[in-house]
Amino acid sequence: MLNYLAHAALAQPTRYSLVGNLLGDFCKGVNVDNLHPAVRAGLYNHRATDRYTDTHPIVKAAKAEFSPMRRRFAAVALDVLFDHFLIRHWQQFYPQPFEDYKAQLYGQLNGAMPLMPATMRDTMQRVSRYDWFASYQQLPQLGQALDHIAGRIRFANNFSGIITEIMPRYTALEHDFLQFYPQLQRHILQLGIEQTDKRG
Repeated sequence: MLNYLAHAALAQPTRYSLVGNLLGDFCKGVNVDNLHPAVRAGLYNHRATDRYTDTHPIVKAAKAEFSPMRRRFAAVALDVLFDHFLIRHWQQFYPQPFEDYKAQLYGQLNGAMPLMPATMRDTMQRVSRYDWFASYQQLPQLGQALDHIAGRIRFANNFSGIITEIMPRYTALEHDFLQFYPQLQRHILQLGIEQTDKRG
């Protein structure tokens, strides 16, 4: 989905792993068998992250609280919101200050462009150039980001304005995230899909 920050944070510290962990949303037309082994392992890590997230009781319960007209898009909204919470509570989970990590991440993305398929490269260039994660830090900008996503959906939908359903439940959803994310970290660590090879 669209939780790019969480997928990047759960990657190994190599450009191959970073690309693989972000590749899951850009796989159309990609021959997985032809990928660099470390990119492929990162992709499998991405898919394991999504499977765990989509089936987790905390996440399923949070989705169910959205109104029927917007529930179809709850997963997308939670992806973006959970990146917001990850930024907000970054130093609870990682020792490096978020602004330092973000600058490093954008640099890694720019250096890894040759490893990416065209659609992914275009998106990641925008992520870096327009500092998407800055727009995830404050609720008004987060609402605008969600509405922008809604505007790109190619069929009539009620996704726009979903921030109005998030705001009254903000504290409860933040609590959900703080319970869920450490469990996700442990799960991915225990799976050990990616080797801790530092090359790349």
